[in-house]
Amino acid sequence: MIKFIISKTQLPESSIKNTVNLLNQDCTIPFISRYRKEVTGNLDEVQIGAIVKYKALFEALEKRKAAILKALEDQGVLTSELKTKVTVCQDSTSLEDLYLPYKKSRKTKAETARKNGLEPLAKIIMSQNTNDLESIAQRYVKGAIYSTEEALEGARHIIAEWINERTDIRNNLRNQLERHAVISTKVVKTKKEDENAQKFRDYFDWEEALSRIPSHRLLAILRAENEGFIRVKIEIDTTHALGRIEHRIIKSQNVCADQIERAASDAYKRLLFPSLSKEALQSAKDKADEAAISIFAKNLKQLLLGSPLGEKRVLAIDPGFRSGCKVVCLDEKGDLKHNETIYPHPPKNDQIGAMKKISFLTEAHHIEAIAIGNGTASRETEALIRKIRFKNDVQVFVVSEAGASIYSASKIAREEFPNYDVTVRGSVSIGRRLQDPLAELVKIDAKSIGVGQYQHDVDQTKLKKELDVVVENCVNSVGVNINTASHSLLSYVSGIGSKLAENIVAYRSENGSFTSRKDIKKVPRLGGKAFEQGAGFLRIKDGENPLDDSAVHPESYNIIKKMAKDEGISLSELIGNKAILQKINLKHYCTNTVGVLTLEDIIKELEKPGLDIREQAKVFTFNQTIKKITDLKAGQLLPGIVNNITAFGCFVDIGIKESGLIHVSNLSDSFVKDVNEHVHLHQQIIVKVLEIDVARKRIQLKLHK
Repeated sequence: MIKFIISKTQLPESSIKNTVNLLNQDCTIPFISRYRKEVTGNLDEVQIGAIVKYKALFEALEKRKAAILKALEDQGVLTSELKTKVTVCQDSTSLEDLYLPYKKSRKTKAETARKNGLEPLAKIIMSQNTNDLESIAQRYVKGAIYSTEEALEGARHIIAEWINERTDIRNNLRNQLERHAVISTKVVKTKKEDENAQKFRDYFDWEEALSRIPSHRLLAILRAENEGFIRVKIEIDTTHALGRIEHRIIKSQNVCADQIERAASDAYKRLLFPSLSKEALQSAKDKADEAAISIFAKNLKQLLLGSPLGEKRVLAIDPGFRSGCKVVCLDEKGDLKHNETIYPHPPKNDQIGAMKKISFLTEAHHIEAIAIGNGTASRETEALIRKIRFKNDVQVFVVSEAGASIYSASKIAREEFPNYDVTVRGSVSIGRRLQDPLAELVKIDAKSIGVGQYQHDVDQTKLKKELDVVVENCVNSVGVNINTASHSLLSYVSGIGSKLAENIVAYRSENGSFTSRKDIKKVPRLGGKAFEQGAGFLRIKDGENPLDDSAVHPESYNIIKKMAKDEGISLSELIGNKAILQKINLKHYCTNTVGVLTLEDIIKELEKPGLDIREQAKVFTFNQTIKKITDLKAGQLLPGIVNNITAFGCFVDIGIKESGLIHVSNLSDSFVKDVNEHVHLHQQIIVKVLEIDVARKRIQLKLHK
């Protein structure tokens, strides 16, 4: 396993060995990367994640090998040579090729020919030593075989199967497909005018090298095929491919060569190409999935670590026209204090009444900020709010609604607000997103948030696994207030999980707030391992021990107490005292388990205990003169917010219904390898309008430096 992981990651052997050992002890990625730096050689969560990935791949491969070896043994065909080949195999493709000749499959033409006694004839043909094939074939005309042509045809079926099972031939064809395969598409004529097909019209007649097709384009093509709008073909030069197969197996120029040539053609068209072209397309799809999932994961991380406003009293508005604007008032903890509906827009147009109501609620509930959802009627509602003269300073924010409707209809929302309908729950979600995006967004299925590309077309198991890791890393990098966190948020804390999160919430409800990290051990079924993994990420505000509101793990408390004692000051005097902390000689506090790397982390945390790694939320205003796409003009400079990132660029909200696209070529004057290196989600930027296509509702933008 260690050699396998080294070959895939190029990480040091000792780091991999120690990390695998920790993983086998049920340690989590966040815990290992944060609190076991000396053991791993300072690996970060990405490197540890790679070890987790290849450890799982190796274990799956070993499991498959064991199943294949058992099947071969049961069939009585397991030789020592075959056993060695299976045992040393390092990838699933080669492993399945080895097993292919012994696989019990559905009834084949070759199997029927064998039952008719034609395998000896196939061997004679393959030996290529006779010129009198007709008379030899005549000997096999018996039973179900009525002619020499039937005998020869059956023999060719057996030869075709042998050709198909040859690893060297399969690998050679794989290589040709990898280097030269072309993917082409044609529209299904009956669907050409279908309205839903129009978004795929670029692919009604398309051709491109499979090796160079971008991930987003391949996923779009496969979606169009799945929806029945186009047909997809994978092609290579058939004559060249067949020539290479024949060159490997035809060694004579007699009558046998003709039979082998015909068998090779049959093997290629019926067995090899259909199977391996499908494999090549699946391989390309896997790479496209990987690229799309990577983009989604980066986007999700940026979204989850979005700027929080913090514990402020918020009035949240879910805007709408005919159904009105749903208004809720939340306290500092995000608890719902009031809700009602206003109707400032058509058809009622009660602007004055709506402004009076917002003004009254803002004062009555001591509101410090207003959050407006960015959906229908958002701009109109924002313009209305900005007309109000508030007595106190009230900040106004436009908040992404992505996934809010998913949350409002979810089991979690129903449990939180059993007596309110989906519209109220959606408004609450908008307000809480402003207070703390991470705490609110973890309640929503990550792929429903809609950041990325083709998230419903990629491998859903791989997507969920990757996104769960992202959420877990984000939650633990920020830390969680155990006394206010929801079940959803607690379930992502290292070592906790859903069941223990339920137990924590239940214990908190019954016994009141936790006053120290030691109290966490009183939660039913929360044992020593869970405490070890989770304690450093659980925060207790205003508790008995000031270290409990920090990322310092309880296992290191004694070291800090010793530091304070050595400096002749109390623990509370040491925390936050940068001057003293910078002077401490860390080497004096190194032990067998705690080294300089961990001690440096401890000092950083003591300098600013409980510091939120996220930036503070900033107020943003769109250009108020731009209300619709027809208001745009080429050359305009506009403020915008990045609302999605893909492989081919990023989409920017400029305050109208349609988002504009900054293509990768317009992100920088130099080559852009990764869009995320130039922009991040919810970043406030200035863009230049390049082109407006009103008919297709497309806007081309350029990043203005």
